[in-house]
Amino acid sequence: MSVTKEIVTERLKTVNGPDFTGNIVDLGMVSEIFIADSKVFFSITVPAARAQEMEPLRAAAERVVKAIPGVAGAVVALTAEKKGGGMEAPVPARPASRPAPPASPAAPRSVPHAPASHSQGKRGVPGIEAIIAVASGKGGVGKSTTAVNLALGLAANGLRVGVLDADIYGPSMPKLLDIHGRPQTVDGKILKPMENYGLKVMSMGFLVDEETPMIWRGPMVMSALTQMLREVEWGRLDVLVVDMPPGTGDAQLTMAQQVPLAGAVIVSTPQDLALIDARKGLNMFKKVDVPLLGIVENMSYFIAPDTGKRYDIFGHGGARREAERLGVTFLGEVPLEMGIRESSDAGAPVVVSKPDGAAAKTYRDIATKVWDRVNEERGAAEAAVPSIVFE
Repeated sequence: MSVTKEIVTERLKTVNGPDFTGNIVDLGMVSEIFIADSKVFFSITVPAARAQEMEPLRAAAERVVKAIPGVAGAVVALTAEKKGGGMEAPVPARPASRPAPPASPAAPRSVPHAPASHSQGKRGVPGIEAIIAVASGKGGVGKSTTAVNLALGLAANGLRVGVLDADIYGPSMPKLLDIHGRPQTVDGKILKPMENYGLKVMSMGFLVDEETPMIWRGPMVMSALTQMLREVEWGRLDVLVVDMPPGTGDAQLTMAQQVPLAGAVIVSTPQDLALIDARKGLNMFKKVDVPLLGIVENMSYFIAPDTGKRYDIFGHGGARREAERLGVTFLGEVPLEMGIRESSDAGAPVVVSKPDGAAAKTYRDIATKVWDRVNEERGAAEAAVPSIVFE
């Protein structure tokens, strides 16, 4: 049975609105419904003052959609607004909870104390040893090309590597890795990652047509990201490279706050304008206690193929100086080179299409430095685990 928006809408009309004031469709609470590979995505708009108590409504909507024949899964998010849907009734006062009784004294015991690190309180992904975010403060600096060649460099160095394309609005991995088609599912619930060049890959680009615009609010982006990360059969991976969208928005905060990132790699070009935005990305990861693995200066210089003369089109050394100023590792310079662009457009990144070339060596060297930094951060975290005795 083919699942359509009309079928989903009719089923959602069976879900009562808050206080049984009609159904969520007629109340205008349901966003645009999006269907991809038999999975249904939409959000429900609720007033901010009542957002916490609306979880049962969200769960009810999810249940009725999942019960539709042919639906493989559903992602339903709550979107809070201060007004809308005729639901501005005041929140009823809740009785104050009783204070918990004092704990009875217990014998002294020694327990390991988790380090106050970036991973504390964050749920990992089974089978994945380390997750690395590749980010930039702005678009157009070659972040995705850097991310895919970094992933291939890590694989060339003997690691088991996956790539998560976290750019919901502008996914690049299907083209960069020349992967086509739709991912299969396991038992209709868990997605199987697509594969090429030894990498396991998941991207929104596999679930929607290339020209389909993603007009989603923040909660929808966060729900989709969580599903692509945690509802995928990644298997055993040494490292998952996450190609982040540019900027410091919902996707970045979702990954930084909910996932135990081993660290972040910042990509910038040399000029001051790009560095200003790169600093924003650096500061965001610092604020959420994610280790900074280093900075890559992309489009660092250009070598004219006919004369061999070097041109610093965007200036030179800005990212290196910024790394030194901030005390962050400088990972390397990647030139502005026709071959890198051409191989990326052809879906055969230079690390695999020209493995003996200078550009491929640059990316492998960057990959080595990144992995060394991951192990340094691991060692520092393990060394910071003391034992505390509670009396």
